[in-house]
Amino acid sequence: MADGPNRGIVRPGDLATVLLSEGEAAGMTAFGGREAAVLVPVRERDGRTEILFTERPEHLEKHAGEISFPGGKVEPGDRSPLAAALREAEEEVGLAPDQVEVVGALAPVGTFVTSFRIRPFVGILDQAAVPVPDPSEVAAVLGFGIEELAEAYGMRRLVRRGVPIRTPTFTIGDHMIWGATARILTDLMRRAEAL
Repeated sequence: MADGPNRGIVRPGDLATVLLSEGEAAGMTAFGGREAAVLVPVRERDGRTEILFTERPEHLEKHAGEISFPGGKVEPGDRSPLAAALREAEEEVGLAPDQVEVVGALAPVGTFVTSFRIRPFVGILDQAAVPVPDPSEVAAVLGFGIEELAEAYGMRRLVRRGVPIRTPTFTIGDHMIWGATARILTDLMRRAEAL
């Protein structure tokens, strides 16, 4: 991989060339008995490619304070995992489906503690899209550049619920991305040749 500002795929429009199609991703499996889906929002801002995340409020019973992608459980009324990801992105951060160009998918990721099989979809945000967090679900929307994320990457040993795990992490300032979100991000970054 080349060093400097031209390394890897750094423009949002080029991501489609390295992603799975929705059909390819649907044919893949991962651990988990319950279906969930997330949107990996990507945008061009101030000349850099940025990935958006949600920071969960501290008052939540589950995943309090964690950094994740907008998303959640696939509900009975959702036509597909992609529809669930877009619905959740609109509910959590106000991104209307017509403001998101879904350019592909990533391999599903399983969670062992909650037994979810998460199906990630990558979407390029319209320039006019302004994420507005729903304070009951999201404390803040965080945007990190691809280069910033590449520098923040590392494998770490964490202890969660008394169980030691070795997981990819991305640490930027006081923010640490870990677990399923970090595994999804690692897949995207490797496909984009940014790691």
